[in-house]
Amino acid sequence: MKLWDKGFSTDKKIDHFTVGNDRELDLLLAKYDVIASTAHAKMLGKIGLLSEEEAASLVDELENIESSIEKGTFTIEDSFEDMHSKIEFLLTEKLGDTGKKIHTARSRNDQVLVAMHLYLKDELTEIKSQTKALFDLLMDLAETHKAILLPGYTHLQIAMPSSFGLWFSAYAESLIDDLYFIDTAYKIADQNPLGSAAGYGSSFPIDRTFTTEEMGFKTQKYNVVAAQMGRGKVEKATAFGMASIAATLSKMAMDICLYMSQNFDFISFPDELTTGSSIMPHKKNPDVFELIRAKCNKLQAVPNQLTLVINNLPSGYHRDLQLVKEIIVPAIQDMKACLEILTFSLKEIRVNKNILEDPKYDYLFSVDTLNELVQNGMPFRDAYKKMGQEIQEGTFTPKRNISHSHEGSLGNLCLEEIKKKMDKIT
Repeated sequence: MKLWDKGFSTDKKIDHFTVGNDRELDLLLAKYDVIASTAHAKMLGKIGLLSEEEAASLVDELENIESSIEKGTFTIEDSFEDMHSKIEFLLTEKLGDTGKKIHTARSRNDQVLVAMHLYLKDELTEIKSQTKALFDLLMDLAETHKAILLPGYTHLQIAMPSSFGLWFSAYAESLIDDLYFIDTAYKIADQNPLGSAAGYGSSFPIDRTFTTEEMGFKTQKYNVVAAQMGRGKVEKATAFGMASIAATLSKMAMDICLYMSQNFDFISFPDELTTGSSIMPHKKNPDVFELIRAKCNKLQAVPNQLTLVINNLPSGYHRDLQLVKEIIVPAIQDMKACLEILTFSLKEIRVNKNILEDPKYDYLFSVDTLNELVQNGMPFRDAYKKMGQEIQEGTFTPKRNISHSHEGSLGNLCLEEIKKKMDKIT
């Protein structure tokens, strides 16, 4: 069944090429098409295009379909083009001519749009919740390990003292920046496009304010052409938000892979969170974190993928836009999986408390030793030259009892202030 069926069939090869994997993806989106159809049916009843009995029967049957979706028994067979055609078929099968009336005053274009907006709102909310859970864990780890020093690096060369408190809370605060992007994407998704029909509105006297309120949107995309132009744009906004989180996760995963190696030996994980080698019995590989790194790097490419699909399309609908679904939906699943597994794994992290006892880290303290000379009255440039000469001659003696007190330093992590920043957006 096709919503655009005029009584003749297209070639099977054309069907396969144009439908693609829509049926599989639509199983995730069907719930949202039902939500939108329910609001639409109620609106049609409100404005008199359906009788009260017809509207009520459609709503009841849509509730039955939603129940089957929640139970996992809803299917989209090959004989149906997508979720929209299957749902309309079920309504018509149960209600006869009343079921055929559900498509009054709408197009498959705005059906797809509103289902995607509703889906993205839910998924962005879930991504934000998972990100907050990771943030909370990182902040707890920062508090627990704040006194344990860690080498800081620039250019992958030993630089200055850091701490596990700084390391954990750095990634936590970075997640706040990422959620600003997620919030922006949510605001874009929180606009009702239903009623734009094929992109040019309808001659029926529909009530878009009613459906906006019924579906829980904050506002509507008023201009019907602008609503249609939003297809692909809302997915791209979501992708940028996810790419920002992915960049943070990928960087942390890279740190973890480095810090787990024997050359660093800063952290470790229980055996059950690592993998072995088929021929090297001593190996404890960070496969989980390598895959997080790779998956998150792929996620950072998603905005560009979407750009290449929708770039330079004129206004109005084009079949190109169908492809954004097969890009964004799997990306969302990957994003949630990476957040979940990183949070799960970091709960088991073990930190090395005695890293800086190794003499190779003595030079970490050169800046603090230099700063003490300056505090005792020596001009900075003279102190710098003196320190450089001692290092060159091998006479440098590090000052290990360091004191960093300014906001955001290892002696003053400002954890409560960082938490307040997060509280403002969650």
